[in-house]
Amino acid sequence: MARYEDLPYRTCVGVMLINTKGLVFIGRRAGGIEHVDDAHVWQMPQGGVDPGEDTWEAAKRELYEETSVRSVERLGEVPDWLIYDIPRTVAGRAWKGRYRGQRQKWFAVRFTGKDSEINVEKPGGGGHKAEFVNWRWEPMKNLPGLIIPFKRPVYERVVKEFSSLADE
Repeated sequence: MARYEDLPYRTCVGVMLINTKGLVFIGRRAGGIEHVDDAHVWQMPQGGVDPGEDTWEAAKRELYEETSVRSVERLGEVPDWLIYDIPRTVAGRAWKGRYRGQRQKWFAVRFTGKDSEINVEKPGGGGHKAEFVNWRWEPMKNLPGLIIPFKRPVYERVVKEFSSLADE
């Protein structure tokens, strides 16, 4: 097995889905070895980029695969890749031990549909494994306090970048 320091970062996208009231979609994770308590199990949609896939296309695909949402308009993008490391204690078990963390490209989108479009129980038309067991709209400023602590700096940066899009 490769040393933790030598492992690459998984290329990933994240999506901040903002409704017309300026609130942000968060989903309660269905599980994961990195979650150590019930207070920090919420996150925004995110997922891997397929080889050769455009990051914006990956973001729309991941959003659909996790929430069934397609009714969006693009609002913005964090210009930098944001990186986080997963704790060494779970690095060997997450992503089959192939990565030390993720490098993420984040997008903000306005949700233009109705809440009934959101389906986290059978996302992507029922063709995808549920990532979330529940969801809600949350004020943007609250997001960093709801995410697993090792991802918090990424969420703080995303909130800072997109704060002008919230109507708080």
